Amino acid sequence: MLNSATAARRSAIYLLDQILAEGRLLPECLAAGTLDRLAPEDRARAQRLTIETLRGLERVDRLLADHLRQTPALTVHNALRLGTVELCQGEAAHGVVNSMVEIVGRSRKHGRLKGLVNAVLRKIAADGPDAWPKMRVPRLPEWLREPLIMAWGEDAVKGMEHAHFNGAPLDLTPKPSVEIAGAEMLPTGSARLQDAGQVSTLPGYEAGDWWVQDAAAALPVRVLAPKAGEKILDLCAAPGGKTLQLSAAGADVTALDISEARLVRVRENLKRTGLKAKVIAQDALEHEGQYDAILLDAPCSATGTIRRHPDLPFAKDGSEFGGLIELQARMLAHAWTLLKPGGRLVYCTCSLLPDEGEVQIEEALDSYSDMQVDRAALEIAGVEADWITEEGGLRLRPDYWPDKGGMDGFYIACLNKSA
Repeated sequence: MLNSATAARRSAIYLLDQILAEGRLLPECLAAGTLDRLAPEDRARAQRLTIETLRGLERVDRLLADHLRQTPALTVHNALRLGTVELCQGEAAHGVVNSMVEIVGRSRKHGRLKGLVNAVLRKIAADGPDAWPKMRVPRLPEWLREPLIMAWGEDAVKGMEHAHFNGAPLDLTPKPSVEIAGAEMLPTGSARLQDAGQVSTLPGYEAGDWWVQDAAAALPVRVLAPKAGEKILDLCAAPGGKTLQLSAAGADVTALDISEARLVRVRENLKRTGLKAKVIAQDALEHEGQYDAILLDAPCSATGTIRRHPDLPFAKDGSEFGGLIELQARMLAHAWTLLKPGGRLVYCTCSLLPDEGEVQIEEALDSYSDMQVDRAALEIAGVEADWITEEGGLRLRPDYWPDKGGMDGFYIACLNKSA
């Protein structure tokens, strides 16, 4: 029987195997119940170890390369990687090394390599903690780094990589007039907590005073500027932060998402916060109706969320992005038919790639004679002038607010329909 710390480490190694070998995203693994047998604190530990290992993977592999004649089987390699991260972060060598030796030793396939694990991790324990902070910030994989450099320049991408490596604080969107104790209020109105711990234990959670939402993700609704009584459609609504914002403003909200499973969380948050919305599981391209305003948070590469999801660059290779770009154009075209004359639509993606943001809007403006971009909608608190792009959208990047902890990458544009 493994002790709880070793069980959490073994689960983290399994998650790394799934992400690095099978191309599965961490949320996908968690939804499949990978950690369900662990106690809550061990689930949290397994997730944290997985995320921290992925964030530091380049440094980890450089350190291990000095002590390995050849790369071992992936599971053993991931045990070494995870152990290296813990040792370099100051965990006691005795506990880490013994855990990894026990995990590998119990494997029928790799048990003979427990001696290797013991020897390598003891060497890492001796020199790794001093070497770790002197190494460069881990870089994005070339398949993503190159197009981002083309779009934003190398200095900007280095800034993004620093933000990715540092991870993300916890951002909350409070209900109107709610104050969150101990939080830094950001210029755009979100509340930020550093080292927040377990979300469900924070003051105001049970009362539904706020919800978790990155500061960048909270801006599309602020750009839309919902009014009480307006009939508003939130397309691709899950996990629901924008639905809650719309409802809190008094709008008559329809929250639509293709995934019934993802809508469970939307319903849970509506219940916790006491807010209301009509929730529908449906393909956005099949939805019918007429709305005063529409928020389209289109499916995308999610490359703007790597601060929180460091698995993405390793689980993906960019091959599916072309299909996503086509789907975004189709969804925008269909959403436009659902918008009443004189209405407004906010298009957004949590992507850093211009093809999923700036280019989509440039092409849409060329295609629809009754579509105009609303630059004035971007004149909201905290938005800096140089974030506004040539075609009239809002470009947010992880390297912005470096002194505050950064933000997710997002693209947002407000489009008005002729009356």
